[in-house]
Formats: sequence, structure tokens, C-alpha cells
Amino acid sequence: MQQITRLTTTLLVLAVLIATCGGTASAPQGGERPATLRVGLVPNQAPDKVRAQYEPFRQYLATVLGQPVETFVATDYAGLVEAMAADRLDLAYFGGVTYVQAEQRADVYPIVTEIDRETNTPKYFSAIIVRSGSPYQNTGDLKGKRFAFGDIASTSGSLYPRLMLDRVGIRSFEDPQTFVYTGGHDATLAAVINGAVEAGGIEKRIMERAFDAGTYRREQIRIIEQTLVQGYPWVVRSKLDRALVDRITDAFLKIDQPDLLQLMRAVRYAKVTKADYDEIRTEARRLGLVK
Repeated sequence: MQQITRLTTTLLVLAVLIATCGGTASAPQGGERPATLRVGLVPNQAPDKVRAQYEPFRQYLATVLGQPVETFVATDYAGLVEAMAADRLDLAYFGGVTYVQAEQRADVYPIVTEIDRETNTPKYFSAIIVRSGSPYQNTGDLKGKRFAFGDIASTSGSLYPRLMLDRVGIRSFEDPQTFVYTGGHDATLAAVINGAVEAGGIEKRIMERAFDAGTYRREQIRIIEQTLVQGYPWVVRSKLDRALVDRITDAFLKIDQPDLLQLMRAVRYAKVTKADYDEIRTEARRLGLVK
């Protein structure tokens, strides 16, 4: 009887060891694989416009990944950063400044950006515009004039216009009588054309989209300066499974539908790294847009 008891005990121990070893070997590796991929979109235009613009992309990504995808558009840039910091998003389309803000609050990294249709590079233009009949010919002429930024955290609507103004000695951006924030590029364009401000900083390709749509006419404004900006990064949470991130990245790199690329303002997509946003990181800190 004692031999039988010892044998039974030995077999039980072996069974536990086998189960334990087997469980370790078959444990899931990598990070999180959400049942529904949550995608955040920067509100560089009115949120309803952004959501409609990216609906074909949402459908494309859901088809390629074979899983549900939902989109989220915050009411402002800060809201998108908050959503990512709270782990309510898995993938997000940030501007350069909002990406830098997000990486200070969350464990994230960029994967791709679009190749711009105008420059055929990963960079696009930020511009300072005035009304076509305006007497102002260069950025230096705008000293003391009423100027519109978009959202304070916008890269091409706030940071780079500040850099262009800073280069000519215009640096006191806190005066609300001189500098206003419209909240978006479309609102900045309207403010300039309608005469609410003398000049404004804007993402050139969003302005061109408004002209193409017939909302305004190109002859109503004049660009007095423009500068290149590193493209908007698509950013993922570091907690995501790397194989899933690779599939998401591949989905961007393989987009070949002309209509979809047109909607997304891209010729194609290219990989990016954190280092590609070093200039934005440095200048945003210098001008007080990030800590």
C-alpha cells in the first residue's frame, strides 16, 4: 500500500511538472492584441470632416487586419494626447508636436508617415498667409499685426509659424490682442480671408484641399513664407504585440488604391523613427509648447 501511495504521489508530481512546463511553452508571447483596434485621428480640421475623410481608411485597415477597427476624433489636440496617455487608443495619427507631447505621457513610438503629394518627400509645407490685397510682403512686415494660429499644439499651424516669426524677431506670442488661436486650419483660412486677422499660420495642403473643394478661391490669399515640416507620424502603443504592429505597418506600406491615397494626402507611406522628430522636439521645447 505504501508503494502504491508513493507511486501515486510521484505520478502526480510528474503530471504537475509536465503541465507547468507545457503551460510555459505555450504561453502567449509578445504584447496586447485588442479585439477592436482603436484608432485616434488628430483634429486638424473640424472633427466631422476628419472622421468622414478617414472612413475609407478605417474600412481598409479592418479588411487587411481581419478585425474590427474604430476611429476616435477628439475635439482638440490635447484630447487626443489624453486618450493615448490613458491607453484608450492603440494607433493614432498625430501631428509632430502632439506626438512629442504624447511620448512624454505614454509609452509610444512612431511607425510611418505619408510621402507628401507636393514635395514627394516625408515633409510637407507650413505657410504664413495674408489676403491677396494685403500690403504685407514678408514675415517681418507682420510685427504688431493680428495673427492667427490654429490649435496651440499644431505643428504646422502653431510651432512652425512661430519659428518663422521668431526668425524675424517677433517673439511675444502671449498677447491675446495680437495672437489668436482658431482651433484648426480651416478656421485660420477663414479668419484671414474674412479679415478677422491680418495673417495666419496654416498647413498648406489643408488650405489647398479647401480651394479644390471650392470653399474659397486661391486668388483670395497670398503666401509670404513657407517652410518644410516632418510629416504627421502614425504612432502605436509600445504594449501592442509586435507582430500586430508589423501587420499594421505593412498595411500602410502596401496601400496602392489611388482614391484612398488621395483621401489620405499621400503618394505612399514610409517608415519613421523617433529621431525623425528631433527638430520638432527641440524647437517645441525652446518655444514652450512642450516641457
